[in-house]
Amino acid sequence: MSKTLRKGGVGAMMDEYERAAAEVSGLLQRIGDDEFELVRDLETKDEGCRSIQTILKHVESAGYGYAGYIREAYGVGAKRPDIALPKRLEVPARLEAMLAYTAATLEGKWELSDEEIMAVQIRSRWGTTYDLEQLLEHAIVHVLRHRRQIERFLTEPRFAGREAAKDRGAGSLRGVGDDQ
Repeated sequence: MSKTLRKGGVGAMMDEYERAAAEVSGLLQRIGDDEFELVRDLETKDEGCRSIQTILKHVESAGYGYAGYIREAYGVGAKRPDIALPKRLEVPARLEAMLAYTAATLEGKWELSDEEIMAVQIRSRWGTTYDLEQLLEHAIVHVLRHRRQIERFLTEPRFAGREAAKDRGAGSLRGVGDDQ
């Protein structure tokens, strides 16, 4: 590993955020475009979790959202880009851009004291109030949870996708996933 690690607690969390995103990007090297775009979860009501493609759009968008919350807490303007469905080969660069935006948000804050970190209070749109450390930990675990979801999509037969469901005789797609 040749990367220079940042100093401080905030720096450590940013390093781990980048590591989590790199793990997700690494998964994409093992699959083709068809697998990336394939609708795999036919039962979820969450449109952002039906395919690897929609999951990664959601991860990217959420990452900009977390950085936006931090910017607002520090009184800095947040500019959240419109996020389109990504192509598989675009994902690593798009995640890197989101992480660069987050790193720029945190520049100069890598070595904040525990007291300074806890003094930053961020109210999320879902009602939870986080301090800076809690929000960054949430952002990291968000990527890790979706990485795990993608790994399950790639390994569990019930997530083989729409075509596999038809091949199993589930013409209406009813019953997909019942074999848990």
